[in-house]
Amino acid sequence: MTKTIQSHYSYTEIIIWLEKKGVELYGNHFKILESDHPIIYKLIAYFLKDEATCFQYGINLNKGILLSGPVGCGKTSLMNLMKHLAPTEHKFFVKPCRDISFEFIQDGYEIIHKYSKGKLYQSEPKTICFDDLGTENNLKYFGNECNVMAEILLSRYELFTAKKIQTHITTNLSASEIENIYGNRVRSRMREMFNLIAYDKTIKDKR
Repeated sequence: MTKTIQSHYSYTEIIIWLEKKGVELYGNHFKILESDHPIIYKLIAYFLKDEATCFQYGINLNKGILLSGPVGCGKTSLMNLMKHLAPTEHKFFVKPCRDISFEFIQDGYEIIHKYSKGKLYQSEPKTICFDDLGTENNLKYFGNECNVMAEILLSRYELFTAKKIQTHITTNLSASEIENIYGNRVRSRMREMFNLIAYDKTIKDKR
């Protein structure tokens, strides 16, 4: 690490704990590589709401996390680990975008409502991590094509501005690919909604 973290948390101990949790969840082959520490430190700082460290990293605690990187670099596993680190009031659940698209085919437009305004487990809207944005397709429901995730993200933006409810995303899309698929309006709202934490594009597939 180029700069030392000035924090009341021991990040080294937290990484050891996360690795143990990863082995529990994913099996003995799970390892946290030292090359990933810069990314993981940022995520730890954010999910522990460690203000001083977030300030050093330029992370805004009011926004959500957009974790981007190539296929197989471990984005989903990391977000699943962060669920165990986040304090109760910031707990979130991880929902694959492909699953949402299948639900949309089955249930139609109420799915957009379900993942934005509520009706999910209870009436209060929840913090959600949409996993693997870009793997779902534009879907037809009774012949009408709908970009389901674009609609959900626009609704989540309203929740973010009105109620400060955060959204997290993992994706292997670049900013320009996001704009191509979801449109300029979604991309500009995403700038307001997310802290971008990005893996290097040259990172090897860990699978």
